[in-house]
This record gives sequence, structure tokens and C-alpha cells, in this order.
Amino acid sequence: MSAVTEQRERRDVSTAQELPAEERARMERAFSVPRARFLIAIPIAILLLLWSFDGAQFNFAKLGEGSANMVEFVGRLFPPDFSKIGTILALLLETFQMAVVGTVLGAVLSLFVAFAAASNIAPKWLYYPARWVMNIIRAVPDLVFALMFVSAVGLGPFAGILAMTLGSIGSIGKIFAEAMESVDRGPMTAMEAVGASKRQVVQYGVLPQAAPLLVSYTLLLFEGNVRGATILGLVGAGGIGLELTTAMRMYDYGHLSAIIICIIVLVTLIDQGSALIRKRIT
Repeated sequence: MSAVTEQRERRDVSTAQELPAEERARMERAFSVPRARFLIAIPIAILLLLWSFDGAQFNFAKLGEGSANMVEFVGRLFPPDFSKIGTILALLLETFQMAVVGTVLGAVLSLFVAFAAASNIAPKWLYYPARWVMNIIRAVPDLVFALMFVSAVGLGPFAGILAMTLGSIGSIGKIFAEAMESVDRGPMTAMEAVGASKRQVVQYGVLPQAAPLLVSYTLLLFEGNVRGATILGLVGAGGIGLELTTAMRMYDYGHLSAIIICIIVLVTLIDQGSALIRKRIT
């Protein structure tokens, strides 16, 4: 056992000894759901689910009837046609590059917005406007942003990168802010007690604790941007999405199957690489 682990165990033991008996008993108790609230919540949840099924016209019978058509569609995808593999790989590379640039720009801007949207860092006059801005951005689909930037800068990957960057602020910015809000308040209080400035509190008290989560969420954003870039291409914002749409419209199922297989391979490789990085930082 390392010295760091021994010190941590001693600190945990001393902290537990300092706690009052009632507080220690409360923390050691297993989590339990209040019985009355639980019994009331179950029928409410079931009614809400049934109401949603009815409103959304979810029909298991129709799904069963259409399963034959789905099997027929999947059957058309085989065998895949890799005769245009050069074009597919070039567009996949463009999609990957879009995701890299969009993730870096989005993560950096989201970090700045997160400082303004974290309740334990930002003042109230800054906290609420930052949250409202992120809510507005998050409510607008990325395709709408892509259409807006396509009309502004023209067709191509640049419009897709701008759309991914702006969309990231609404989604990952909120997660960054919540990661900062979840840090241990103790180090921040200690630094404020000895006269540390706000910048020092954030730099040495918040960021070191939140850094593993921030990196993990950035990797998750990158994975999402790779998949999102394939969708943005549908409106001419670069990437392989336009080629995918063209293959579907031309009923070129072999080419469509080859594109899908290549996308799956790329996403799987990125997922495995992200998992290895997350394992090393957590």
C-alpha cells in the first residue's frame, strides 16, 4: 500500500471520528425511498407513460407488421459495394477533421461559458444569463445552425464546424458547469480564508478537481461530433453526410452499405481510443 493511500485512509478515519454520531449514522444508512411517495409515484409514472404512448402513436402491432419491410431493406444493403472506397475514405477523413476542429473550438468556448454558468464561481447577475443562453442554444437543433452557417459562409465543412462549435456550447457547456459545481467545497473555502483571489480559487481549487470530468466529457463531445458531422452533411455542411444522402436518393444500396460500414468502423475506433484515454485519467 502506497504512502498516499495510507494518508488518505487515515484522513477518512479521522474525519469519520470527528462526525457526530447522528450524522455518521445517517451517512452509513442505506439509501431508501420513502414508501408513501414511492407508491404514489408508480401509478403516476405509469399513467404518464401510457399517455405518452398514446400521444406519440406508438404501436407495437404496426411495428410487427413493418418488420418484414425492415428485413427487406437490410437485405438490400448486402453485398456492400466498395468500388468507391477512395471517395468514402476522403469524406470520412474530412468528417474526422471537422469533428476535431469543432470539438477543440467547442470545448474551449464551452469552458469559458461554464465559468459563467457555475453557481459556485459566477455571481448571480452572470449565472442566470449564461444559463439562459445555453438553454436557447440547446433548444435549437444543430441542423438549423448548419443551415444558418451554410447561408452565411456557403457549402462545405467550414459551415459544419461552426454549427458543431455553437451547438457544443449549449450541450457540453452545461455539463462542464455542473462538473465544476460538483467539486469539493473544502479546498475553495480554505483558499478564500487565506485571501486567495477568485482566479486563484478557480485555477487551484476548482479546475484540478474537475479536470478528469472535463477531459472525459470532451472526449464524449468528440465522439458525438463525429456522428453529428455525418448528419450535418445532409444540408451541405461538409463531411460524408451528403454522399450518404445521395446514395439513399439514388437507391445505390451497395454504396450506402459501404458508407455505413466505414462510419461504424471509424466510430468504433474513436470509441475504443476514448475509452483508453478515460481509463488513464480517471
